[in-house]
Amino acid sequence: MQRRTPLMPVLSRGAASTHAVGRPFPRCYTYCGRCHNESGACRLFSPNTNVSVVFFSTATTGKTKATNTMTASDCRGEAELLRVLQGLGFELPTISHEEKHTVEEANKELGRFGVPCIGTKNLFLKSSKGELVLVTALHNTKTNMKSVQNALKTKDLRFATAELLHEKLGVVQGSVTPFALVNNSAKDVMVVLDKALVESNLPIVLHPCRNDKSSLITPVQLEGFLKCINFSYTVVDFSDSTPAAPPSAEAKEVKPAPAPRTSDNKGDVKGETKLGIRASRSENFSHWYVEAITKAEMIEYYDVSGCYIMRPWAYFIWKSVQKFLGARIDEMGVEDCYFPMFVSKTCLEREKDHIEGFAPEVAWVTKAGESDLEVPVAIRPTSETVMYPYFAKWIRSHRDLPVRLNAWNSVVRWEFSHPMPFIRTREFLWQEGHCAWQTEEECSREVLQVLDNYAAVYTDLLAVPVVKGRKTEKEKFAGGYYTTTVETYIAAVGRGCQGATSHNLGQNFGKIFDISFQDPDKSDGSTLIPWQNSWGMSTRVIGVMIMVHGDDRGVVLPPRVASVQVVIIPVGITKDTQREQRDKLVDGCKMLERKLNSGGVRARTDLRDNYSPGWRFNHWELKGVPIRVEIGPKEMDTKKLSVVLRCNGQRRSISWDEHLIESVTTLLDEIHGIMFQRAEKEAEENRKKVTEWRDFTPALNSKALVLSPWCGVETCEDQVKKDSADESKAQQSKEEREDARAPSMGAKALCIPFDQPEPVNGKKCICKSCDRPAQMWVLFGRSY
Repeated sequence: MQRRTPLMPVLSRGAASTHAVGRPFPRCYTYCGRCHNESGACRLFSPNTNVSVVFFSTATTGKTKATNTMTASDCRGEAELLRVLQGLGFELPTISHEEKHTVEEANKELGRFGVPCIGTKNLFLKSSKGELVLVTALHNTKTNMKSVQNALKTKDLRFATAELLHEKLGVVQGSVTPFALVNNSAKDVMVVLDKALVESNLPIVLHPCRNDKSSLITPVQLEGFLKCINFSYTVVDFSDSTPAAPPSAEAKEVKPAPAPRTSDNKGDVKGETKLGIRASRSENFSHWYVEAITKAEMIEYYDVSGCYIMRPWAYFIWKSVQKFLGARIDEMGVEDCYFPMFVSKTCLEREKDHIEGFAPEVAWVTKAGESDLEVPVAIRPTSETVMYPYFAKWIRSHRDLPVRLNAWNSVVRWEFSHPMPFIRTREFLWQEGHCAWQTEEECSREVLQVLDNYAAVYTDLLAVPVVKGRKTEKEKFAGGYYTTTVETYIAAVGRGCQGATSHNLGQNFGKIFDISFQDPDKSDGSTLIPWQNSWGMSTRVIGVMIMVHGDDRGVVLPPRVASVQVVIIPVGITKDTQREQRDKLVDGCKMLERKLNSGGVRARTDLRDNYSPGWRFNHWELKGVPIRVEIGPKEMDTKKLSVVLRCNGQRRSISWDEHLIESVTTLLDEIHGIMFQRAEKEAEENRKKVTEWRDFTPALNSKALVLSPWCGVETCEDQVKKDSADESKAQQSKEEREDARAPSMGAKALCIPFDQPEPVNGKKCICKSCDRPAQMWVLFGRSY
């Protein structure tokens, strides 16, 4: 038995769907509620848990409704639950669905949340002394009564009756979760949480007092909820327990059906360290990604949905981007500045197309303390409307041009369906440049110069290849003239990801915000409107880097952004090692660390003697440190260092001599090259040129980006997306259609590559319903 330990993830609101009419419970069902099936077999327990299932008759007379005909509408507490959650500031993603009566049925809805999550099972029990117990565990945990009884110092636990369930928790079979405790005013229910659930890096799914809805909540939020309603709880480690005997001879025993095998069970291998990544990158990418960034200590989930804590291991990467890109921005002659995060409604709404593009994402401040603001103010989703009223104030003459400003700040974009740390969040860090020029030529030249700098961040700093191009009219920045982009490719899922954009805004914003200057070639007072551009790169670069380079062992960091480039670990120390030898080895490690750091190599020595060398190897591999140096007595004597490369596991030997710094820095550059070449090869091999529609969807489903001829008409762009989505779904089996990971998204136009493979003369538009001649090659693909 142990107490709860923080910290766990927080997820943002998901999209709700329409509610369908539920169906009544079957006539016979188990006391555990969510686990029964039509035949009466309990599905919550594996065959090894030895838990009996009790059946009962619930026929009643008079006006009381029979419990075996109760539905979600007979549950109470949803309104009170919402009040408690709102008081805590928890905005839980919630979906509606048909009533779910088994764990398997409920788990089929998990994919609709659009984020990695895991289902639960909930047991309402009663002891021989009348004690009430609510057990909540992950759906694949092998629970048993003996563990619960030992932890609570009780005995003879059995499933409580449906009448008692409704009396004490106010819900019916299939709706039992800790949320129902809002109805237990007597506080006479003991709560048990599965240790695996408490330590989960994923949010869990619970019914909000009725089984026709499901909500996402994280372990840390669940802890806050239980504390708020004055319930303590006990954590039980079911993995260390032995199977218990059946609860009672009075119960009719039913052999449970085997629990379905899932990829989550892969980590339950005896002896496997919990340090490593349980999910496979190739089989369950979204789960792998969450595990990788949390276990590598890059991200911590926050208690405001859609927001995340960037820990030092990740923030150093952003600092490296700032240093690299900031130097190039300075060389361009662009000056740094800062504008307030708030923007008035009047300014925000002056550019119609611009605000329509951002309106669903704008967060508004409506209160100050207990008082309503007379005029609400928005938190910037981007800074065009924040800055340009002041451009109008500062620009009067052609001598005031160019105005070239850059800001490192954060922006808030509140509304989205599928949050993903670094890739899509409600608040994110970025830089945004805003410049005004006298001529279109000057403005356009800078747009491309910035795009080259963004490409360099990816290729020279993060070892990630990109495709430079121009967005289609449909995909360009709202209110802009045209948009250029660097597009990246995530091989594990076959998706593109927009890396950064540089926009030529034309003269549109100048017209809207009355930005003008006197025409230098005329003396009659006539004015001209300047040409403007804006450009931005965000912390999304970190997510792309992780997705491109990571593997099943965790994160793989490019050397130039790793806060620790070399980790030094002493080896060969045993219980028989003399104190003098041990001290000599430790001193040697510290000496090497000092030498590397003084030579500009970021090095750290791991001397934690409470962990084995193997554990420490795994720890730093998971965090992605480029080079591991192992020093033992032999290395101390020979002055030959044994090093292991994180990017490919290759072992090398380096002389510990006057050329050490040069050798290590050369090796770090080599590692960068290895990582870039591998990523570039993957991207090129999965970029397929397709000219016939019959080959388009198969190429897309093979996790490729598709380069195809296009006529330039937006309706064809939309049709390609729709047709590819429809065909993908039609080609899937029933099981694949129910699997949220199966490819079903249509292909969007990622960009019109600057590097066109060949003239499109004589080729037809890729859209199957279009006979127009193609005008250009377009890169299509699924994307984040």
